Amino acid sequence: MSQIQLKSFTVDYSAISPVLNTSCWVCAAFDPALLPPEAVRPPLVEFRALWDTGATGSVISENVVNALGLKSTGKQKVYHANGESYVDTYSINIILPNDVGFKALRVTKGILNGMDVLIGMDIISSGDFAVTTSMGRTKFSFQIPSTHDIDFSKDYNKQVHTPLVRGSHPGRNDACPCGSGKKYKKCCGT
Repeated sequence: MSQIQLKSFTVDYSAISPVLNTSCWVCAAFDPALLPPEAVRPPLVEFRALWDTGATGSVISENVVNALGLKSTGKQKVYHANGESYVDTYSINIILPNDVGFKALRVTKGILNGMDVLIGMDIISSGDFAVTTSMGRTKFSFQIPSTHDIDFSKDYNKQVHTPLVRGSHPGRNDACPCGSGKKYKKCCGT
């Protein structure tokens, strides 16, 4: 039984970032296992990618289509902020910063305003993806294959602090549910 190698990367921004982006490398689709060693492989080209958990599938810009000389594989109905439309689909291979490749990925073409690739849930859901904003910085990590079951609520409930259940309030003389040891009226109830 072969073991799958764990690969990951982390991006640490120096401030709170409104977007999550990385480099990625794209080429026309091919199966490396079926290509003879002496065959010329399609060239990989580096592009800027936006990571978007709100996107079902990954998207490439017209710039990627032109740079790689891609041919449309069909049309697909997509939904976006301006409604819905039918757009061209393409088949690509993509390599992420952690050197994990996705082959024959079906993507759509779209307008990406400053980016050339949108990494959607078709890729994100194949691994573990986490975003934190602590001490005025944004950090995001991605690893594949998935190895974690992240549950912030479960982790929070293990701490001394007990969250309030919406709609229920402790009495003024009850212990404060924040775990301070003070009465609610002298702590969070003031």
